[in-house]
Amino acid sequence: MNNQWSHIQTEIVKNAGTITLNRPEVLNALNTMMVSEIVQAMENFDQDQTVKVIVLKGAGRAFAAGADIDEMLDKNAIELELLNQFSDWDRIARIKKPIIGAVHGFVLGGGFELALCCDILLASQYTEFGFPEAGLGIMPGAGGTQRLTKLIGHARAMKWLLTGERFSAEDAWQYGIVSSIVPDQLLVEETEKMAEAIAKKPPLSVRLIKESVHKANELSLAEGMQQERKNFYLLFSSEDQKEGLRAFKEKRKADFKGR
Repeated sequence: MNNQWSHIQTEIVKNAGTITLNRPEVLNALNTMMVSEIVQAMENFDQDQTVKVIVLKGAGRAFAAGADIDEMLDKNAIELELLNQFSDWDRIARIKKPIIGAVHGFVLGGGFELALCCDILLASQYTEFGFPEAGLGIMPGAGGTQRLTKLIGHARAMKWLLTGERFSAEDAWQYGIVSSIVPDQLLVEETEKMAEAIAKKPPLSVRLIKESVHKANELSLAEGMQQERKNFYLLFSSEDQKEGLRAFKEKRKADFKGR
């Protein structure tokens, strides 16, 4: 583990850069320093050629039980505007490599918003999701209303956001929020398996697939198809594309170089 951080821990194992939220005594409540460290670690891994995939998880009994309320208690609108705290969150969307989230326990408020930033989300079977902000006189501010609505639709998003009710991992899977539900004791193992499988794929293909899928949420179908085809053609300029097709034809394991 890399201990240069005060609120997280990082390590690289089998080409996966892992970020562990490490404030278990407060259920990994997110403050501005923690978010800054998470984003900086993601950007470091994004630039590290030995890292093929990023894994995000939480230490202790929860992934993240929300934002740090103590940090917000005495803030006013002008202070928050000058702080510009959400600029760090915006940087997550610019990460090129896939982000796998492994969540357990509580995934609430800001913790839920962080989970929604992941490209793939694995949840232990007893995970609880929710946005309690409305009951506190505030609202999600790091993309919760936008990402949740795009994922599960207007009616369901309104229900969960306005009531503040929690919902289960099973509900999250049915709504398309999580990719898989796994037994609690297998969460780490299954996450590592998925990270290893993705890390073996040619990096340029993975990067452009991620870009194309994200564009699907922003563009019309016709515009998204153009983006997809542009990236499809672009990969035919890569060495890995030539190697991948030749290896398939020759019935051998491909040796991808990331070029």
